[in-house]
Amino acid sequence: MNASRLFDRPLILRRRRRAARMGAPTFLTERVADDMADRLAATLRTFACAVDLGTPDDAVRRALAGHPRVGRLVAVDALASAAAARGPTVVADAEMLPFADGALDLVVSALALQVVDDLPGTFAQIRRALKPDGLFLAALVGGASLTELRQSFALAETECEGGLSPRVAPFADVRDIGALLQRAGFALPVTDVDRFTVRYDSPIGLMHELRRLGATNPLAERRRTPLRRATLMRAVEIYGERFSDPDGRVRATVEIIWLSGWAPHESQQKPLRPGSATARLADALGTREIPAGEKADPGRTQ
Repeated sequence: MNASRLFDRPLILRRRRRAARMGAPTFLTERVADDMADRLAATLRTFACAVDLGTPDDAVRRALAGHPRVGRLVAVDALASAAAARGPTVVADAEMLPFADGALDLVVSALALQVVDDLPGTFAQIRRALKPDGLFLAALVGGASLTELRQSFALAETECEGGLSPRVAPFADVRDIGALLQRAGFALPVTDVDRFTVRYDSPIGLMHELRRLGATNPLAERRRTPLRRATLMRAVEIYGERFSDPDGRVRATVEIIWLSGWAPHESQQKPLRPGSATARLADALGTREIPAGEKADPGRTQ
C-alpha cells in the first residue's frame, strides 16, 4: 500500500461490489439525486452531453432520465460489472478521467468524491473536461457526518485499548471545498450544506447499514487487526447512553455538502471594476457617510 494515499481504493471497490450483491439501501443517494434534479431544473441551460461521475448506484441516472435540462447521460464508474446495469458507462476511476478538454456540458456526482485522494486534481480534470459555460454539480459527505459514531469509538478505544485508531474517514469541510473550486478555475462557485438526522433501532443497525452501503472504514492507514469485541460493545454502550432518544432509538448525523461551479465563459456575470459604482452605499442605506479618520458621534441620530 502506498503510504501517501489516504484511501484504500481497491478496498473501496471490493466493498462496493459486496454492497451491490447484498442489495445496498439507496435512500441516501435517492434523496441526493432528487435534490440534484431540482437544482438542475432551476438552471437556464440545457446540457446535451452529461457525465455521472462515480455515483455508487443508479439513483442519479433514474432521477435525470427524461429531465428537460439533461440530454445524453453517461456513467463513469471504476466497477466494470456496473456497466450492464447502468446503460452507457465508461469504466474509469474518478481520479483519472478519460475525457478530452472541452468535451462535456455537464458533470454531476453524488456521494463519491469524499473518498478521492487528490480532490484538487479531480476538480481540475473536471474543469478541463467541461466546455465553456459547462456546469459541475456534486454532492459529497461532509465533516459533521457520523459524529456520534466517531465520538463513541474514540471513547471506547481510549478506555479499552489505551489509544485511538483511524476508523471513520476525515470528511471535507464546506469552506475548503469552496476554495478548491476557485483554485481549479471554476467561475461562480457555490457551496451549501444539507444536514439531517437518521434514526436507527440501535448502533449495531447503523453499522450494518454502513456495511451494506460499502461505507465502512476505507482508510489506507486503518488498524489491520480485528476489532475487539469488548471495544465494540463499549462503543455501542456509549452511543446508546449519549445519542439515544426517549423511545430508545439512536441518532446519526448526516451532512451533505453541495457544490457547483461553471467553466468560465464571456457571457457569465463578472465583478465590477473597483471604483466603477454609480451610486453611493450611504445613499442606499439612507445614512451619512463618515470620512476616513472622522469618529462617529454616538449621540447623533441618522
